[in-house]
Amino acid sequence: MENITVEQLKARLDAGENLHVLDVREANEYDEANIGALLLPLSKLRQMDTDVIDDWKDEEIIVHCRSGKRSMEACMLLESMGFAKTVNVAGGIMDWQAKFGDAQIK
Repeated sequence: MENITVEQLKARLDAGENLHVLDVREANEYDEANIGALLLPLSKLRQMDTDVIDDWKDEEIIVHCRSGKRSMEACMLLESMGFAKTVNVAGGIMDWQAKFGDAQIK
């Protein structure tokens, strides 16, 4: 697992990179603020339910949550399930909002 800052993630998104970004918060949190990532709650991931991202197994997956704690756990889980390259967003959506304002990029 690697770590990335919200500034690094935003720069990559702004550059138009085709990224696999995964949000592991719950649906109600996602509805409040999101950056357009695919929602796969950690609670579902803990049940080894990765069907929606199985085709990402050999690609980089950037994982974020509210503060960076759940996304770190999600990265470790994904790696244990054979996902090759996981990247944790340090500070999560809270850091994103503090630096860039409301997150509603859909």
